[in-house]
Formats: sequence, C-alpha cells, structure tokens
Amino acid sequence: MAEKAGAKKKQGGLVVESDPEVATGIYSNLMLVSHRKEEFVLDFLFVEPQASAAAKGAARLRARAITSPEHVKRIVRALEENIRRYEGRFGPIEAATDLPKVIH
Repeated sequence: MAEKAGAKKKQGGLVVESDPEVATGIYSNLMLVSHRKEEFVLDFLFVEPQASAAAKGAARLRARAITSPEHVKRIVRALEENIRRYEGRFGPIEAATDLPKVIH
C-alpha cells in the first residue's frame, strides 16, 4: 500500500507524518554503534550474503541515526519490551551464528 507524501498515522497518541520514501523503510542486517559523551551514532548496514571474494568484509551504509544517550536508553527499553512480546507470541529468537566474531 503506497502512502501519500505527508501521510499521517496515529502511533500511541502521537501523529506520525512521513514521506513515501521514508515510509517504505530500509533493510539492514548489521548495525555498528559508536558514541561520545553527547551522542550515540547508530549505523545501519547491509552485508550481501552472496558477496564476491573482492567484496568480502564490505558493508553498505543504509541509514545513520544520531541521538542522545538518554534517548538510546529509551530505545533499548522499547526494544527489550518488544522482544519479550515477540518471543511470547512466536518463540525464542535464535542468535545469528554466521557473523564474523569481530562483529559481535
């Protein structure tokens, strides 16, 4: 279903507006986190499973979110709660075993 530019969606009492390009989202299978005192940087990356030998170890940056330490704590709490709900409904999420050890 395509959304129109400026489309509004009700999320828990908050009206969320989005452009169609943003509303479609991005796929990421890897995330890197860095920080300094004032902010956290969350880099959402995509590593192609079928990458050629020349491209091994290469990841494409798909999106970057920069936010405050306080907001990162809220994100972590929201993710923990949603993982509990997900696993309660669908069962445990298994940890990926095919990622290089340096990435964990």
